[in-house]
Amino acid sequence: MQTHRTHLGVSARHPSLTPPVLAGWLATFRGCFTAPVWKHVLVLVAGAVLSPGKRTVSQALRVMGLAASPGFARYHDVLSRARWNGRAVARTLLVQVLGAFLPAGEVVIGLDDTIERRWGPRIKARGIYRDPVRSSRGHFVKASGLRWLSLMAIVPIPWAKRRWALPFLTVLAPSERWSGEHRRRHKTVVDWGRQAILQTKRWLPGRRLIVVADASFAAIDLIAALRRHVCLVTRLRIDASLFAPALPRQPGQMGRPRLKGQRLPTFKAVLADPDTVWSPITVAEWYGNRPRKLEIISDTAVWYHSGLPPAPIRWVLVRDPAGEREPQAFLSTDLAATPEQVLQWFVMRWRMETTFQEARAHLGVETQRQWSDLAILRTTPALLGLFSLVAVWADHLARIPINAVRPQTAAWYAKREPTFSDAIATVRRTLWCSPSLSMSRQGTEMIKVPGALLQRLTDTLCHVA
Repeated sequence: MQTHRTHLGVSARHPSLTPPVLAGWLATFRGCFTAPVWKHVLVLVAGAVLSPGKRTVSQALRVMGLAASPGFARYHDVLSRARWNGRAVARTLLVQVLGAFLPAGEVVIGLDDTIERRWGPRIKARGIYRDPVRSSRGHFVKASGLRWLSLMAIVPIPWAKRRWALPFLTVLAPSERWSGEHRRRHKTVVDWGRQAILQTKRWLPGRRLIVVADASFAAIDLIAALRRHVCLVTRLRIDASLFAPALPRQPGQMGRPRLKGQRLPTFKAVLADPDTVWSPITVAEWYGNRPRKLEIISDTAVWYHSGLPPAPIRWVLVRDPAGEREPQAFLSTDLAATPEQVLQWFVMRWRMETTFQEARAHLGVETQRQWSDLAILRTTPALLGLFSLVAVWADHLARIPINAVRPQTAAWYAKREPTFSDAIATVRRTLWCSPSLSMSRQGTEMIKVPGALLQRLTDTLCHVA
């Protein structure tokens, strides 16, 4: 059994390094860590929020004024050696996010994968994948890195007046090469997605879950595994083989029960048929986050492929009367869902792309430099989870008018609503302006700042990239 070292480092001897407000915000996670590890976790979280640029352990220690600390290895051990359960942290984070933004009702969960570009022989689980950001329909770009599968709760943010996708569970999907070298059965992203969704459902047994995903997760076997537990909404292939439901079995009928009925026309045939009756609809947030008038047709069918169980679905075929976008098809495992609901659920998924972009820009995802397998497995999920924590903390602060989250505007830039950059700026302001900065009378033009804190601020600003 691994035992923790008795030397706790500088943070244990000087607890004032961690702002007291942060300890209160993270109190619900206290049971996920041992006492020695918890003291170091507080310092690392504070350093990760306050750090500009790279999010390495060394950078977090510098921001917290621990650059000269001889016990720096203890902070690296939090990620590479310490014993703590990441799933327990993910469950606590999910409960906290829903308690703050969506305490009741159905929960829309976004499921998507992203590539963390990493090189080097010590990054063992990396593979070569298509880069979804740099690639286009006519240009294929490959990238070396780690493939992460992230589940995000898509919830309304009152002060932002829009929905955000807040990550709570992120798992690593190792490459096929890594699985072969370790003599393990290779799991595809669909396999990892099935496990992650079922785990989330076990955490929320009393809530209805709507899982929205891209075409990568439009798989008949995934639908068969999830349809009794959650509602799955994804894209559907234009050339999908759809059938009518099987006819009822007659009394005394011989042979095996039929799995499907008559083959239905393909979507291409439906699009080309001049007798197809299209229904007009206005989607509030289509491409470009703008309202768009579309035409749709919808029905129920059985999606079937030889050797796989039949999947009853509701399909929605969408075309753009203006001709700016190609026709698209979507499916829902909830046969009673209306086409408007299906489209409304699916467009929420696009918030996940914003989350990945903001996490790279403001939380330093892809800048960490851990080589230990366990540290790699923990760091990226921790940074994505920090995105959700910042949103929750900003919501707590926004309830007090003096701490309201306000957009950063300028004479040349009119910004109407706050974004994540404004949220993390509000949280940083609260952490920097802890009681150590409140040593002067209120209302005075000059305040007293401790020399050590002023040095930390100066060093942080001077080394901003």
